[in-house]
Amino acid sequence: MSDSIKVDIWSDVACPWCYIGKRKFEAGSGLFAGSGDGRAVDVEYHSFELSPDTPVDFDGTDADYLAEHKGISLEQANEMLERVSGIASQVGLDYDFPSVKHTNTVKAHQLIHFAKSKGKQAEMKERLLKAYFVEGGHVGRDESLADYAAEIGLDREEALSALESDVYLADVRADQADAQEYGIQGVPFYVIDGKYGVSGAQEAATFAQVLEQVWNERGSDAAAAPSDTDAAGKAQASDEVGA
Repeated sequence: MSDSIKVDIWSDVACPWCYIGKRKFEAGSGLFAGSGDGRAVDVEYHSFELSPDTPVDFDGTDADYLAEHKGISLEQANEMLERVSGIASQVGLDYDFPSVKHTNTVKAHQLIHFAKSKGKQAEMKERLLKAYFVEGGHVGRDESLADYAAEIGLDREEALSALESDVYLADVRADQADAQEYGIQGVPFYVIDGKYGVSGAQEAATFAQVLEQVWNERGSDAAAAPSDTDAAGKAQASDEVGA
């Protein structure tokens, strides 16, 4: 076999577990690919807004927002963020929550779709996550987002025009509709080969195991009659994704 395994990932730019999950998935897919025989994955990111009612310019810190949103004390919110920062550090991420500029992420998702149209979705996703969680950058304003697009080699004016016209908003909404159809209620969420749904920032070994399972099933399916394989695949996809 030489066809890569398709992995569709729903996530949000302002989701700390999504960045952690990204690193763990990258490690897991690396373990999988390291087994050879043409093992590879093809990743596509999809939009999911955790807090679509968030203003572009939230007046306060990430801890302030968390306390308000969760109905907890500011002290509790800070403790939660410290724990998350500790977990992030274990996968090489240096979160700086006090500097985070909490914002609405719909424009960031539009920019990721723009970058996808240019073959740079993965680079754009990584750049925005780093800007938000590590650098204290603003990922909700058109001008700032256009700057980030230029940093990864995209045309700044073209990116800015796309953001100002909301030309990719329909793609964001389509991703969100697909998430609803799959029953996705939290992110990160991974749909692997259209069959298996994996929720949360799982350990690298877990991702590697699921990818290997799908790979082995493909080998078994290849030996089956085409009609039997097609029927089994369709049934499995409808039963397992979003369960």
